[in-house]
Amino acid sequence: MSNSGSKRKYKVLSLFSGGMGLDLGLEATGRFKTVACIEKEKAFCDTIRINRDAGRLDSNLQVLEADISTLSPAETLKELGIEPNEIDVIVGGPPCQSFSTAGRRGTTQDPRGTLLWDFLCFVEYARPKFFLMENVRGLLSAALKHRPIAERPDKGGSPLTQDEEPGSVVRLFAKDLANFDGIRYHLDIFEVNAVNYGAPQLRERALFIGNCLGRLVEFPCPTHGVEQNSDDNGQRNLFEEKRLLPWKTLGDALDGLEDKNPVVLDFSPRKKKYLGMVPSGSNWRSLPEEMQKESMGKAWYAKGGRSGWWRRLTFDLPSPTLVTMPNHASTSLCHPTETRALSIKEYTRIQEFPDNWEFSGTVSQKYAQVGNAVPIRLGIVSGEVLASELDVVGSEQLPLHSLYTHEPRIVYLQSHVRTRQWFKNGKTFVWSDGDENNHTRYAAPKTLKRTRAI
Repeated sequence: MSNSGSKRKYKVLSLFSGGMGLDLGLEATGRFKTVACIEKEKAFCDTIRINRDAGRLDSNLQVLEADISTLSPAETLKELGIEPNEIDVIVGGPPCQSFSTAGRRGTTQDPRGTLLWDFLCFVEYARPKFFLMENVRGLLSAALKHRPIAERPDKGGSPLTQDEEPGSVVRLFAKDLANFDGIRYHLDIFEVNAVNYGAPQLRERALFIGNCLGRLVEFPCPTHGVEQNSDDNGQRNLFEEKRLLPWKTLGDALDGLEDKNPVVLDFSPRKKKYLGMVPSGSNWRSLPEEMQKESMGKAWYAKGGRSGWWRRLTFDLPSPTLVTMPNHASTSLCHPTETRALSIKEYTRIQEFPDNWEFSGTVSQKYAQVGNAVPIRLGIVSGEVLASELDVVGSEQLPLHSLYTHEPRIVYLQSHVRTRQWFKNGKTFVWSDGDENNHTRYAAPKTLKRTRAI
């Protein structure tokens, strides 16, 4: 983690602070100071207060426990003693579960009444030089209005309207952002995966970086990856000049961890019966067929998307994306050698929180804080990008709130990790710790980098 020495620290306002993963990442660069956090959940606010009072955060950090959708930005900043233009960066991750491809895809209908636009309201009033907003990748293809699949054009329905087109949510977001009263922000969106930057976890995210200084921001290319240096067609890897480091693994994350009395949201005895028969690095495919049917019910007959059923992890691979409830049968996060779910301490190691970081609330609330957090590694990389940009702004004395000269864009940076081989031609593949596992390893990415207009 980098250290800034005597360089200026930039002031940050944190919205939807949650477990503070994004904020801790920025602060770990040594270039940022979070002056205030706004968070709705009491347990999450208690977590921030506990760590602040223990000296792990700035003693002057203000914590406002409130529902941001009910707040006036002007009144809120006045209450916090913050002047407009005083904040350098606004950061946050508005909860947008309906956009996630992990669950049932929802629709916004009236997006200006959602938390995404509440975030925009604070940007418009506070007018920070930059903002950083993170979200699920599914947001990028979300439509303002939902058309049932059976009624879509390929099923004989009428052509989609503009509001029904994939990506219409982000297009409206960028449009509103560019048309604030007396100020315009340029928007760069980066599709990234935390594992490609040294986090021990596969986690796709969309990072929105906006600025009012006409800057075209670039996000660094991946530093970690699979061993192959070309795609399936032999195309030269764009990242070959700087050889990629191997992915960090679950074993790397948990190395040296002492967790004698793990706090666990554990599996039921029934679930443990099945998981106890699954070897490390495998899933339901390792069970006898009759037991597969018995344990999975209708899901056994489904197609695709079932790799998380009765999944036992392996130390030799990165962790799958952490979820808020590790004990679900269909998204199980079972310890490699013990028949139990990953513990809170193991979760915090995977997200790279400091070992002394304390979480308040019930066991479920603790899992929610850690599971929903932005991997701290992504916060660090993002913070280094923002600090570099802000340093340029200061050294060149660029005028604030100048008109931008670039079109908003989305930059794909190898965020999709192609699925490892679990099963083929009637054969189950198990990733065995310590072995070569050539038959099951992750394939090289097909698309390395792609830029498209919003």
